[in-house]
Amino acid sequence: MKKIYLSALFTVIVSIFFVSCKGKTQQGNEKSFSTENEFSGPVIGFSIDTLALERWQRDLDTFMSTAANLGAEVIVQNSGNDSAEQNRQLLYLASQNVDCVVVLPAESKPIKEGLERLKNQNIPVISYDRLILDADVSLYMTIDSEKVGYLMGSKMRAITPQTSWALILGSPDDYNMEMIGQGLWNALKSSEVVICDTFYTLGWNYDLSRQHAFDLITSGIIPDAIICGNDAVCESVIGVLDSHVKKHIPICGQDADIVACQNIVKGKQDFTIYKPITRLAELTAEYAVKLAKGTPVESLVSEVSYMDNHFKKVPCVKLEPIVVDKNNMDSVIIDSGFHTYNEVYE
Repeated sequence: MKKIYLSALFTVIVSIFFVSCKGKTQQGNEKSFSTENEFSGPVIGFSIDTLALERWQRDLDTFMSTAANLGAEVIVQNSGNDSAEQNRQLLYLASQNVDCVVVLPAESKPIKEGLERLKNQNIPVISYDRLILDADVSLYMTIDSEKVGYLMGSKMRAITPQTSWALILGSPDDYNMEMIGQGLWNALKSSEVVICDTFYTLGWNYDLSRQHAFDLITSGIIPDAIICGNDAVCESVIGVLDSHVKKHIPICGQDADIVACQNIVKGKQDFTIYKPITRLAELTAEYAVKLAKGTPVESLVSEVSYMDNHFKKVPCVKLEPIVVDKNNMDSVIIDSGFHTYNEVYE
């Protein structure tokens, strides 16, 4: 009998539990919320990098709710931002004979063993948001990260005529950062912008981005604009700017986190890039259930692009990002229900 884990009702509780148990696999800490009758629907594994970020909690909640409505159950594995642990958890999911696995990788490469085990058992794998490299992946579901970078660069150029910019980006192990960098280059290649500083936040450790911003500012280098890898990095940098710089420096991130939206309406952050993650999570759950039932990838969508992950050209579904500033905050963020009016304008 397959063991069933984690109804959407328990997401918050389990999120806290998993984060506190970093380094342990789910095997030693199992709880079943199934009924006494054997479950006959598809079982989906979801291997997630971390639940410490607002973004990933939202994605997982939506995914689980959609999967439940489609008659599927979800086994969640939270690696706590540890690639070795994520690899062990993928091996565990393979041992549970799940019907499909969705993977949000902590890093792009070091989970090859677990992925090979899933492949050998003919279990389809969906790479979620971040592209897994050098592995046989069935489908890649994401927001167009190259477009995210292009929007960041072009919008920042519209905000400031000044040309000395700093980039405080995300982890170099996150392949999305490479695609965002490509988008930025496309937006800036015909301009006079000079990148005076580039920093990658190893492991998305926001203490590192905060420290780098402090070191940069206190060394006397005051950039004209700062582009950050995401809104959490942006928030860490804003804290330094508030304390050490008297003038406003245009700054942006991505994800439309609630704190970022609040900072935008307060004038501390200039814009963010909203990514339709609710739709992304819904679509991924729908496709995971279909793959679990044996539907070929090619018949899932009418139009699909492909991305080379250095192993093969992976079928890819990319949703479009949107620039959000104080002028369209209500129409994009609040009217869509992504955040409420009271949350944004607290």
